[in-house]
Amino acid sequence: MSALNTRVSLLALACAFSSYSVMAEDSSLTNPNISAVLDGYYQTGDRPLAEREEGFGLGETELALSANIDDNFYGKITTVIESADGETELNLEEAFIQTLALPSGLSARAGRFLSDIGYLNNQHKHTDSFTERPAAYRAFLGNHYYDDGIRLSYVAPTDLYWTMGVEAFSGDSLRAADEHGDRDFDDVGVFTALTKIGGDIGVESSWQLGLSYLRNENGLAYAEEHEDEEEEVADEHEHSHSASYTGENTYIADFVYKWAPNGNYKYQNLTLSGEYFRVTDIFGEEPGHIDDGLDDHEISDDDYHEGWYLSSVYQFSPSCIRRCALWRSGYL
Repeated sequence: MSALNTRVSLLALACAFSSYSVMAEDSSLTNPNISAVLDGYYQTGDRPLAEREEGFGLGETELALSANIDDNFYGKITTVIESADGETELNLEEAFIQTLALPSGLSARAGRFLSDIGYLNNQHKHTDSFTERPAAYRAFLGNHYYDDGIRLSYVAPTDLYWTMGVEAFSGDSLRAADEHGDRDFDDVGVFTALTKIGGDIGVESSWQLGLSYLRNENGLAYAEEHEDEEEEVADEHEHSHSASYTGENTYIADFVYKWAPNGNYKYQNLTLSGEYFRVTDIFGEEPGHIDDGLDDHEISDDDYHEGWYLSSVYQFSPSCIRRCALWRSGYL
């Protein structure tokens, strides 16, 4: 079913903005950076696995505080208010501390934060150019994956920008279905590894390529639960940040290209981006299962999900943006 979306995002209060690379340089605990974003929308029709419902609604309305704790640490707290099923939800999306003074290009982050896998995931949804994340994100990462954990990052001393990172999370939102409530899940269930490399092409263009791997120790579904799980996903329209389709291994490849005349993004710019997801090892054999040779729940060779998207965003004047997106997800 086609759907028409209208979204209004308003920057209600902003003392300053901080980014991953420039951490609140002039802020302190007594003078923190504060930002608020109001995200309201009107939508006609429904979309598969979408968080937004038909009619008027409140999207990710965000209040964030960030500051340098001292010369060695930076901290940030982000709360999000959303409406779903006629109720208002308050979620703590970020609450982390990051180092600022580790040597040799290293940094560490601990707490609750957005995983750095892929291209879009480490960005807050209100910064998106589209009202919904691509279907692959909605299916495999619950729209955007944030969790409690730790990250270690490294920026190499090379002419090109090159960063690498590893993460470990609790992984609660990426757990496979537990139909009977008796599965024994690992407390630390998700591990990731990623690398991104990029650079400039003259003064007007820049590019970045990325590869990510996510190991989900709790991602295997039991074959006998699969049919019930598929029916539940198809029949329910439930607001949740949990992944609808899980597996033990997730591979992500991403790219982005940006262009602006004379390098000035304020008035005109073009962004082309895309990502490919492949989730493998979906079904496993239930612990304690005795192989009787009957192959009642034989696992297919096509034991994977895949999805991809391509998008382009062109700002041809300071107040006008043209967007185009193509995304596809396959569940096999």
